[in-house]
Amino acid sequence: MATSQVETVNTGADKAKLAAAVALVIGAVAGFYLLGRQGQWAQWGALVLGLAAAFVVFMTSESGKEFAAFGRDSWKEVKKVVWPTRKETVQMTLYVIAFCAVMGLFLWLTDKTLEWVFYDLILGWKK
Repeated sequence: MATSQVETVNTGADKAKLAAAVALVIGAVAGFYLLGRQGQWAQWGALVLGLAAAFVVFMTSESGKEFAAFGRDSWKEVKKVVWPTRKETVQMTLYVIAFCAVMGLFLWLTDKTLEWVFYDLILGWKK
């Protein structure tokens, strides 16, 4: 039985980058709230700059590089998708609507039949 092991390399520098990115995010949020009296430009500037710096630091880490590679691979897969034509989309939508209508009618008839059987025939509760 073959087992696949996931091997992660966590160097001290990589852990320091991730810690710095987290610290930058916390600092950005703290700066946003602490600069409330300085005006909205200062608040939003501190937040955006702090988050941008955290993003740059994160992307230089091994986890960030893997995330970027995942994003590139995902985009390649999205490009391979064959989207339905407008005609196919309309047809499938109409099929779904028709199925829902038929199923609704079936469930309504089943409900009324069971109501008639239980209340009128078995229990004798005439409405």
